[in-house]
Amino acid sequence: MLIRISLILAIVAALAVGAVNFFVVKDKITTLTTDRNTQRDGRVAAEGELAKTKKELAKTQEDLKQTQQQLADAQSERDKALNDAAAQKKRGDQLTDKLAKTTQERDVAQDELAAYTASGLTAAQVAKLNKTLKDMQEEIVALNDEKKVLQHARDRLQAKLDLLVGTSADIVLPANLKGKILVVDPKWDFVVLDIGDDQGVKEDSELLVSRGGKLVAKVIVRSLEKDRCIANVIPGWKLGDVIEGDEVSPAHPAS
Repeated sequence: MLIRISLILAIVAALAVGAVNFFVVKDKITTLTTDRNTQRDGRVAAEGELAKTKKELAKTQEDLKQTQQQLADAQSERDKALNDAAAQKKRGDQLTDKLAKTTQERDVAQDELAAYTASGLTAAQVAKLNKTLKDMQEEIVALNDEKKVLQHARDRLQAKLDLLVGTSADIVLPANLKGKILVVDPKWDFVVLDIGDDQGVKEDSELLVSRGGKLVAKVIVRSLEKDRCIANVIPGWKLGDVIEGDEVSPAHPAS
C-alpha cells in the first residue's frame, strides 16, 4: 500500500513538473517567436529604407549629371557670346574708322568742288565732282545704317552675355517708345507687338501693357524681328485680360 501511494505521489509530482516545464517552454517559444518576428519586420523595414535610399541616390546622381551638363552648356554659350561680342566690336570699330575716313574725303571733295566752281570749271567737270560727292554721301548713309545694325546686334549680345554671367540689370528702352498689341494667345500667354529692332526694342526687355491709362499686365520680349516682336506675359503681373489694340510702353525707359 505504501508503495502504491509512493508511486502515485511520484506520478503526480512528475505531471506537475511536466506541466511547469510545458508552460516555461511555451513562454520561451512565444518570446522567441516574438523576437524573430520583430527582427524580421526590422529587416524588411531596413531593406525598404535601403532600396529607397538607393533610388534617391540614383536620382540625385542623375540630377547632378544634368546640372553639370547645363553648366557646361551655359559656359559654352557664354564663350560664344563673348566671341560674338568681340567680333561685333571689332567690326564696329572698323566701320567707325571707315566712316571717319569717308566723311573726311567728302569734306575734301566739297572743298574742292567749291574751289573748282569758283575757279570756273566746265559743266562736265562740275557734274563729275557732284557725282563723286553724291556717291560718297550715299556710302556714308549706308555705313551709318550698317553701324546702327551692328550696334543693335552688339547690344543684344551684351544683354545675353550679362544674363549668362549673372550681371544683367533692367534693360533700358527709349523713353518715347510706343507700340500696340497685334495678336493675343490667351492659352500660352504670349502676344505679338507692332514694334521691333528698328524701333529700339531689345530681347529680354520689359514692356507695360495698358488700356485707357490703366495697367493691364507686364510682358517680356522673347523673340525680336525688324518691326515685330513676340513677348510673354510675366506671371504675377497679369492684372486683367490682354486684348488686341492694348498699348505698350517701356517698363524701364531711358531717363
